[in-house]
Amino acid sequence: QLRLVESGGGLVQPGGSLTLSCAASGFALDYYAVGWFRQSPGKEREEVSCISSGSGSGIDADSMKGRVTVSRDYAKNMVYLQMNSLSPGDTAVYYCAVDAAGHCYGGADGMDVWGKGTLVTVSS
Repeated sequence: QLRLVESGGGLVQPGGSLTLSCAASGFALDYYAVGWFRQSPGKEREEVSCISSGSGSGIDADSMKGRVTVSRDYAKNMVYLQMNSLSPGDTAVYYCAVDAAGHCYGGADGMDVWGKGTLVTVSS
């Protein structure tokens, strides 16, 4: 069974940093593109960042440029999303997802497997 589990969410103060983890089971993340998405109540789902397979080139949302880094741990079969300079506008449920095609061009529609999400709350 292909499964993704996010972790690392929680409460963080404005200006703070947080690193989310995405653990895969049942398959190797190496060959998949991994995307991070978020959704706040009343808002549409937004792509945060994506890292392709192989060279690992990525795409960051304009709202997150310069504030996020996506990295892989091949040995642990995990992907991480490091976020900096967080603001209340970053409050959302964050999801990781994978695209078997290995690239990020398909966006959310191209993702084949999704995790259940982890809540990030930015508040003082």
